Amino acid sequence: MTGDRELHRLSRDAVADKAEELLASGFRLALMAAHDDGDRLRVVYLFLAGSPDRRIELETIVPTSDPAVSSLAYMSFPAGRFEREMADLYGIRPAGHPRPRRLVRHAHWPEGWHPMREDAGPAPEFEPSGRFPFVRVEGDGVYEIPVGPVHAGLIEPGHFRFSVVGETVLRLKVRLWFVHRGLEKAFHGRAATDATELAERVSGDTSAGHALAHSLAVEDALGIEVPDSVHRLRALFVELERLYNLAADLGALANDVGFSLANSHCQRIRERLLRLNEAVTGHRLLRGAIGPGRVALLELPDTAALRSIARDLAEVAELTLANGGVHDRFAGTSVLTADDARAVGCLGYVARASGVRTDARLDHPTVDLPVTENGSGDGDVLARYTVRRDDFAAGVDLACHLIESHTGPLEYAVTATPPHGHRSGVGIVEGWRGTIVHRVEIDANARITRAKIVDPSWFNWPALPVAMADTIVPDFPLTNKSFNLSYAGNDL
Repeated sequence: MTGDRELHRLSRDAVADKAEELLASGFRLALMAAHDDGDRLRVVYLFLAGSPDRRIELETIVPTSDPAVSSLAYMSFPAGRFEREMADLYGIRPAGHPRPRRLVRHAHWPEGWHPMREDAGPAPEFEPSGRFPFVRVEGDGVYEIPVGPVHAGLIEPGHFRFSVVGETVLRLKVRLWFVHRGLEKAFHGRAATDATELAERVSGDTSAGHALAHSLAVEDALGIEVPDSVHRLRALFVELERLYNLAADLGALANDVGFSLANSHCQRIRERLLRLNEAVTGHRLLRGAIGPGRVALLELPDTAALRSIARDLAEVAELTLANGGVHDRFAGTSVLTADDARAVGCLGYVARASGVRTDARLDHPTVDLPVTENGSGDGDVLARYTVRRDDFAAGVDLACHLIESHTGPLEYAVTATPPHGHRSGVGIVEGWRGTIVHRVEIDANARITRAKIVDPSWFNWPALPVAMADTIVPDFPLTNKSFNLSYAGNDL
């Protein structure tokens, strides 16, 4: 059921006009991928629109003698960030970008070294080359609070710079990419049907979502078709992944305002779900069950057990919100308006809690599913909590429907045939945080020559500082948890 892709090969000067036309007609920029073809550079822009599923790619050639493209930042905030990433990793300048500051490159990265270029060679010696500049807020009583990148507990590294007066946050800047792993580069040269293990490790808590998006992209490129029963089993895995993560989030949000009892029960529920995952796939994080042209289950989950878990969690959520102290801390805290969510390009529960509709299961389906859409227009921590709560209940209903309606075997595999020439493919999945997009290019030997990955955290991280404006510093841990974004999924 995936939509057909249109490809428009355009000059560098013509890209902006076509992009503006697409954005004005309801498309969104889902990814921007640079390519090093040896004798030339190339940039691909993928625009998506849903209901019906529409996918349009723009491609432009960038000569190595003049590695520059016209910036789209004036019309799209996400485009400006993709361009800055491309400048750091490929050395392609976004001409006309209003603020072309480095994004991925830290102060210790060598100048002029662009690691995704074919001629980059091994990493040179990394040495400090000056402080990374932050925009400073000045005025009477303004001071800065630096936090991280090293944090207490099992938290990935990220640096947060607060400019405050008293306890009120005037501006928050977030610095990421401390866990940049060169993951996209690691796909290069791998057999197209043998790279799922890498995809599963883009973000550990989204193993099934990224494995499925990668598999769909490879299948699109190789022309592999699988029956609806396989798509439905894969959809079941994504729902199971949604459930254990949402349960953990609901507990962690309660814990951040001192209601540890609710967190203990949510962790208990999460453990039940992880054990169910292991019984179904042999892995608590659902790894190894999805790959290009294949799916494998050990057994179907017990629907009675899932419905029991749903009732259990609903009771915990009800008790959490009935606590006056919890409700007061959640309500009205760190509001992200619908206009700001749209401008930043938010996805998943962050977008839907601010009244922005988005769900790849409906917009870019692989199979028809009875998806229940949940949302809120309030945009505060409470909305991000209740959307998760409702998503959990809807996820159990959908999982039970998929289990009870399944017919056929629990394992399926098809042998892929080598492609004729260079091929590309796109995979789109509604992961538990939001829409995941993978794009791959595959050569005539069925090996990956380029993999571009966009986790929903890429789009949602910039919204966190927006929501924190005029919020007090003590509410930052709660706000941050209400977004619960992936560092690894962003940093790649």
